[in-house]
Amino acid sequence: SIIRRQRRELKLLIAELKDRDKELNDMVAVHERHIQAWEDDRQKILTLAERCSLLTSELNERNAIIKSLTKKLQLLESQHNDSKITLENTQQKFKELTQKVSDSSVHCQALEEKNQSLHCSILELSAKTGQLQAREQELLTMLQLKDKALIETTDQITEVTSKFKTLEGALRAAKLEEFSRNREQQDLKLTLNDVVFQVNKMKDVLSEKMKESSKHQEEISHLKQENGCLRSELILAVEEAQRKDQLYQFAKSKQVRIEKELSSLRQVCVKQQQDLHFLHVNLDSSQDSRQ
Repeated sequence: SIIRRQRRELKLLIAELKDRDKELNDMVAVHERHIQAWEDDRQKILTLAERCSLLTSELNERNAIIKSLTKKLQLLESQHNDSKITLENTQQKFKELTQKVSDSSVHCQALEEKNQSLHCSILELSAKTGQLQAREQELLTMLQLKDKALIETTDQITEVTSKFKTLEGALRAAKLEEFSRNREQQDLKLTLNDVVFQVNKMKDVLSEKMKESSKHQEEISHLKQENGCLRSELILAVEEAQRKDQLYQFAKSKQVRIEKELSSLRQVCVKQQQDLHFLHVNLDSSQDSRQ
């Protein structure tokens, strides 16, 4: 009965060891699948990291382009401001020249009025020559003086006319310069609008790249979390495998002890059989002796 019980226990232990072996094989397969999944996730993470570095380099290039465009925009704005200041100075000079021309025209008109009045005086004097013969010499001297004044006035009128022509030439040159300045200002405005459009376009591309980079970073953080979970599961699986290995070692040591006990029981059984055989022989010999 002891041997049967021990055999039954051995069978149960063997069945349990088979179950443990099957569980260990399943755990090894699961562990291999986890390792394969972890390797796939690692490859994905490396790919995403490389892509993130490429996007970062592209983002740096875009930032450098934006900085250069910003510097160019600032330079154009400074040129625009300089052109505006130059245009204001030109307009101020034009106003001053216009004021001088108006003053010269007023002076010329005053001289013409004076000349007209002198001419009227000459007519009056010539009409009174018959009545004022006694004062003819005096009038002649006065006429000479008036002629000198008229000559001087004529010279002044000629000088003012030449100055007026010079001012008209300067006015035409100022108008041409103002036209060229306006044209340059329009060209600068068009260039500025193109630069602003390119900057806005680059800002939109930059915002899209930033959104993609944030998405990739979220994916990387999610994959890192999954990797941490897989590592914790792997550690738990390794600990469970270690515990099962310990149980297997315990079962193996128990099996060794049971085998030792079985061998000792076999020896006891052999000894008992020998003792029984010896007792049977003694019993037979005693019966023979009794007979």
